[in-house]
Amino acid sequence: MKLDPILVEIFFHKFTAVTEEMAITLQRTARTTYVKEAGDFGTAIANPDGRFFAYPAALGVSGFLDSHCGPALEKVPDLVPGDVIITNHPYATDGLASHMPDLHLISPLFHDDRIVAYGWDFIHSADIGGGVPSSISPRFSELYQEGFQIPPMKLVKAGEMNQDFLTLYRANCRTPDVNLGDIEAMLAALRVGERRMREIITQHGVETFLDAQSDLATYAAIKARTVQRQIPDGTTEFWDFLDDDYNSRIPVRVRCRLTAQDGHIHLDFTGTDPQVEAAYNIPTGGKRHPWLTLKLMHFIFSHDKTIPLNHGLFENITVTAPCGTVVNPEPPAAVGIRSATAIRLNEALVGCIAMAKPGLMPAPSGGIMIPSVLVEHDAVTGGRRVMVLQSLVGGTGARLGADGVDGRDSSLANQRNTPIEKTEEEAEAMIVDYRLRPDSGGAGQWRGGTGVVFTVRIARYGSAVLGRGMERFLFRPWGMAGGQPGARARVVLNPGTAQERDLGKLDIFHPQPGDEVAIYTPGGGGYGDPLLRDPEAVREDVAFGYVGTTAAMETYGVVLADGTVDLAATEALRATRQTERAPLKRFDFGPEREAWEAVFDDAFMNVCNALLMQLSPDLRAGRRRQVFDHVLPRLAELGREPLPAIIGDVGAARARAAEALDRLRDDIATFA
Repeated sequence: MKLDPILVEIFFHKFTAVTEEMAITLQRTARTTYVKEAGDFGTAIANPDGRFFAYPAALGVSGFLDSHCGPALEKVPDLVPGDVIITNHPYATDGLASHMPDLHLISPLFHDDRIVAYGWDFIHSADIGGGVPSSISPRFSELYQEGFQIPPMKLVKAGEMNQDFLTLYRANCRTPDVNLGDIEAMLAALRVGERRMREIITQHGVETFLDAQSDLATYAAIKARTVQRQIPDGTTEFWDFLDDDYNSRIPVRVRCRLTAQDGHIHLDFTGTDPQVEAAYNIPTGGKRHPWLTLKLMHFIFSHDKTIPLNHGLFENITVTAPCGTVVNPEPPAAVGIRSATAIRLNEALVGCIAMAKPGLMPAPSGGIMIPSVLVEHDAVTGGRRVMVLQSLVGGTGARLGADGVDGRDSSLANQRNTPIEKTEEEAEAMIVDYRLRPDSGGAGQWRGGTGVVFTVRIARYGSAVLGRGMERFLFRPWGMAGGQPGARARVVLNPGTAQERDLGKLDIFHPQPGDEVAIYTPGGGGYGDPLLRDPEAVREDVAFGYVGTTAAMETYGVVLADGTVDLAATEALRATRQTERAPLKRFDFGPEREAWEAVFDDAFMNVCNALLMQLSPDLRAGRRRQVFDHVLPRLAELGREPLPAIIGDVGAARARAAEALDRLRDDIATFA
């Protein structure tokens, strides 16, 4: 480090204050609910290489700290003072823009004809064109379906707006006026950042300004490595599943191999499924990326909240993300719902750390983040209004010594609830229910946080409800150390009526006026033996509606009489249950995943994926479907029939699995 440690600490707070003032400016002057209420935006200051050396502590999305502006900057080499770059292109930026509704702006800070820093911000826009309102659909297979592609280019040239770009943008967006209002807010935030950085340079000098950038990264790296030394040296492996890729019933597996050595962490995602012909791919460019390192960031900062938030926090982390997999797809693979895969991938990372040292990580959360969107006809303009109803999540997982948090989960992004009053101000639809979901948190000595129930009543003909990131409809959020899994997700039309029916995962659904659409999110996994939970805590859970009286007795072995715990009956019941039950599991994945892996175990999947990766990208998806269709001919019926019924005779299914691999080997030999 070149500077005095006290001065470095002063710069840490000064730089953080700059990014937070940028964030406040952006949020207060933006127009859309996504930004103003949900907080789906970000601000930062990057060094001359394009890495973030300053980031807000609490404002905006927390998960993009490990982003890299460098690949986007390489595409626009002729920058001059007053320029601002805009982009939303996942592949041209190596994943800086991880899906196309995220608009990113980058502005250079010049001093004496050289760039000494960059201002950066992003917003999630309400619409960027494409095949559906709000631009995101799980069924899309190509980037071309997902909207208006903007490779890195100049939005502002030497202080003047690029009117040609604005003309193209308006022609390719359903809600151009409100979105352009958000872009103006982004520009305002960048101007604030530039003004404040110039004040710092004037006060301290440009060389000190540059030295502070590198010293803060070095400081963060040292402190982060100290935290990472809590993970014992060695290698652990873990994997998790998305329910399917929406266009088929085949689950999508992500696999992580974590190697720790004296605080250095390597994450190897070899064995992860090939990229899918759906919107679940994560564009990373095969490099260290925020969606791959997010859970480690949470782990580090949870154990040392004094660490400066900058790219140095990740300098002792390396990754292997094989090209052509869902964690490093080849263009033009669709990426709109990359967040669903990122959540599952980071839960696999949780499993790796938990295997390395039990008690170091909580059980997984509900594992979803659903931006529920409403589209209504606008009688005034004749067009359509596209608005976010709520960013819905489940509960957090329990951990050693503490329950999960009910109805909240910041494991992917620290987005906020949208006030119902704001929703109903913009929409004619009515929110009729928003509450915690009973019996959804995984049982345990420490209970998983509950999910939520969110119900909207439709008012207008021609309305549509969209839900993205819908997961955990099949595979449950798993429990740890004897804890049980959380409840699965549901979407129900007209619950509690004669017309009630399950809708399953939503893409776009067109209800009628008066219809009610209810989304039930999963709870987090439980931690520890449920029969060891404090009976008084169970009584409180029942009193508050988190747990039903039946579950209190059947799952926790607690007998309640007139709202109080019958201790003698509880002790007797628990003693009986302990002798009757099966041994507790280190990880309780639920019956669905256990049934699936009875056929498609880790060894099979590793071989299958290694073979598929030998094929050209245009052949992989089709051959992958052929493998699973051969093993499970009734797989398309999943959803109408439970998974064990679909699998049938496990021995016969495993025999067909071996045949499928032999056929795949023959295909490879033919195409070779």
